[in-house]
Amino acid sequence: MAFGKANYKSVIEINFVLQKKFRSIFDNGYEVDAIIKNISLLEPTWKFIPHNTLIFFDELQKCPDCATSLKSFCQDGRYDVICSGSLMGIYYEEIESNAVGYKEDYEMYSMDFEEFLWAKGYSQQHVDDLYHHMVNLQPFSQLELDTMTDIFRDYMTIGGMPEVVRMYIEQGHFEGTLKLQKQLLKDYEEDITKYASNSDKAKVLAIYNHISTFLAKENKKYQITKIAKGARNREYVGAVDWLRQAGVVNVCYCLNNVELPLKGNYTPDNYKLYYHDTGLLIASLDEEAQQDLRANKNFGTYKGAIYENVIGEMLRKSGYEQLYFYKHDNPAIEMDFFVRDADSLVPIEVKAKDGATASLNNLIKWESYSEVKYGVKLGYKNIGWNGQFFTFPYFLTFLLKRFLKEKQPLKTNY
Repeated sequence: MAFGKANYKSVIEINFVLQKKFRSIFDNGYEVDAIIKNISLLEPTWKFIPHNTLIFFDELQKCPDCATSLKSFCQDGRYDVICSGSLMGIYYEEIESNAVGYKEDYEMYSMDFEEFLWAKGYSQQHVDDLYHHMVNLQPFSQLELDTMTDIFRDYMTIGGMPEVVRMYIEQGHFEGTLKLQKQLLKDYEEDITKYASNSDKAKVLAIYNHISTFLAKENKKYQITKIAKGARNREYVGAVDWLRQAGVVNVCYCLNNVELPLKGNYTPDNYKLYYHDTGLLIASLDEEAQQDLRANKNFGTYKGAIYENVIGEMLRKSGYEQLYFYKHDNPAIEMDFFVRDADSLVPIEVKAKDGATASLNNLIKWESYSEVKYGVKLGYKNIGWNGQFFTFPYFLTFLLKRFLKEKQPLKTNY
């Protein structure tokens, strides 16, 4: 609440989980005066100063009526209101009126790499310098590349869950972070048990507990038919949607064709599931893998899944609403992700190891993929452009959407 205290004379904070008594403040309707009166009855010492009070309603999911009141607060204009809640994607149906047009929604994620850099003490100037290198295709010095790569490896291991990052930053090492990450995984299981409907509970848990299993396979495709005897895709659609709407997973769909538009051009039952936070993927692995990853930074042993997971996570956090991949056997074409710029489809290849880029080259060269004009290759490489695709180190992915929007027109001597 540092922002509120720095900008308002009065800050009112109500947590509907910890302070259950406040769930009744909307019983007399949604007029602002009635709500303020009920709050004051329960807590008479709080001050409501017109045009200088911030009201923060936390754990909104436990009091959906609160969302209905936002229209009244907006029209009244005397008090600023911020709400937050978890699993809101699955609670909207319980809200009487969602105050459409009178509020602004933000989807919250765990910390992205830019925020991780801030936590490490790096300034906005450092971030601007990273983008300066990127947009000017100016390779990093070896010192710059090694330093940012080491920080990025720590980010993959730690992830972006705020409490885990706080522990890591304060201690300066990994001790205790794995235990906290494993507890977060258990907390998600408890949330599924608590909030999923009885008919979907077992299905949601089954999907959640097999994410890392399928990511360990070569093609990483999630196969419902292999998680339970007799399981069928159509019976588990709601369970996958529950995890997506709850913000637990990122779903990456297989494109039907390598062409625009992206939306609607995919197969709903052909997808990969990634953890929304790569630190939690690593925490879900067996003890031996944990030791290898944390001691040796050997992230490439898991068939590239860790790199795919973190790139998918970074793309989502940078503003891409949906993830897409492509796989075709004849001709053999496989691409990890697809995004787009203003007029073309952009394939993104994620390389765990430095190797061949046949699919990327073919997507760009072959006339049958006319909407692909260039591509992006991500790996432990410096910045480059070879006339067909850009090469960037992994850690620049959080700037990729901005780069694709602002880059200069392509030319062979870019």
